[in-house]
Amino acid sequence: MVSFEEKDRFAIERDTMVRLHLAGRDITDRSVLQVMSELPRECFVPSKYESKAYADRPLPVGLGQTISQPYIVALMTQCLNLNRRCEVLELGTGSGYQAAILAKLAKQVYTIERYNQLSESAQAVLGRLGIDNVQYYVGDGSCGWPEPKQFDRIIITAAVPHIPQPLIEQLCEDGLIVAPVGGQYTQDLVVCKKVKGRLQSKFVCGCRFVKLIGKYAFDET
Repeated sequence: MVSFEEKDRFAIERDTMVRLHLAGRDITDRSVLQVMSELPRECFVPSKYESKAYADRPLPVGLGQTISQPYIVALMTQCLNLNRRCEVLELGTGSGYQAAILAKLAKQVYTIERYNQLSESAQAVLGRLGIDNVQYYVGDGSCGWPEPKQFDRIIITAAVPHIPQPLIEQLCEDGLIVAPVGGQYTQDLVVCKKVKGRLQSKFVCGCRFVKLIGKYAFDET
């Protein structure tokens, strides 16, 4: 149980995170800043890491996965250029923090997680926060959503060697994919727009993500 004093402390740390690490850099989307100033990041990390929830660094969430640093979460979200009409596919539910932010900014979120334990934990947290416009699936995210579906936006929250073909097929014309593309240890964060059935890519920055395991991604070894 979090005390009132701890809630006040987290609120102060959350405000500091937004001012210094987001608005203080190049995050200018007011909707993204507003959502991240309100969403309790401490709810998405293991209790032993609560004190570090608002540090601008990734944190372990179990099973070799991490919650990305706040700046990268904000940057990727900003790159999606979301509106309340968007239906979004997320690969890598993880802690559920990114999905929660997407849900506050889009019409509907569909999120895929390889590990059932992480998916269930994320569902529980989002449920407690009253976020109900998210659908969950446990499986191979590189294969896309298991049912026929077209998405306005796709976000990949783990490294891929290339954009998986099933995701290109599930992306609407003029839709956007934001993803870390490259090797197992370092990647380029890119924004890809689908134009006449093909992707046009724009480099955003260098980054480091855990790798996505899947048929159209990295092998498990």
